[in-house]
Amino acid sequence: MSHGTTTLAFMFQGGVLAAADTRSSCSGLVACPASQKILPIHSHLVGTTSGTSADCALWKRILARELRLYQLRNGRRLSTRGAAKLLSHMLHPFKGTELCVAATLCGWDGGEKASFSGPGLFYVCSDGTRLQGTLFSVGSGSPYAYSILDQGVRWGLTVDEATSIAREAVYRATHRDAYSGNCVDIYHITSNGWTRRSREDLKEEYYREKERRRHEGRGRQDVTLSE
Repeated sequence: MSHGTTTLAFMFQGGVLAAADTRSSCSGLVACPASQKILPIHSHLVGTTSGTSADCALWKRILARELRLYQLRNGRRLSTRGAAKLLSHMLHPFKGTELCVAATLCGWDGGEKASFSGPGLFYVCSDGTRLQGTLFSVGSGSPYAYSILDQGVRWGLTVDEATSIAREAVYRATHRDAYSGNCVDIYHITSNGWTRRSREDLKEEYYREKERRRHEGRGRQDVTLSE
């Protein structure tokens, strides 16, 4: 069955920002317009999900359990790098099967016993692929999101600027990709943990954009007639 989504995450001076649309598709149908594609995994770690919804939810739940057990046994949080490596090793035996999971792990490492403190961003796929980076966009709408992210994302962004770019990227992707749409969820991860921005309906963006273009078109037509 055809399926798609738009998820993205990037690092900047204020931490890590993750954003995603909320439309779950099944073949040519909208299975759920209000799905949760960014899943909290631990106190300082969230993951974006792309692929089969059931597979993503299951493996994120398994990863969350393992991270809690690790903290109980060792008295400290597992790093984002360690969580990505663990998930990659757990998914690798299923390479070549119908399992479909593409996750971006967004976290903040630190603590008394941590050797590194700062943001972490990793991409993990169900074939065992594990990549580290500063910017990822996954899903059928990712080519459209990259067009906004590549020109706008930089290290010195403020939180408001980063949020605006993430919203714009998801909006542009949902405008062009039929399998993405409805609302946008945004999570911000810092040294204090993750916070979630209130869900916003992208239809309001469509209406405002169309209305602005209509007024601009009328304005240009009036200028031409007056000339």
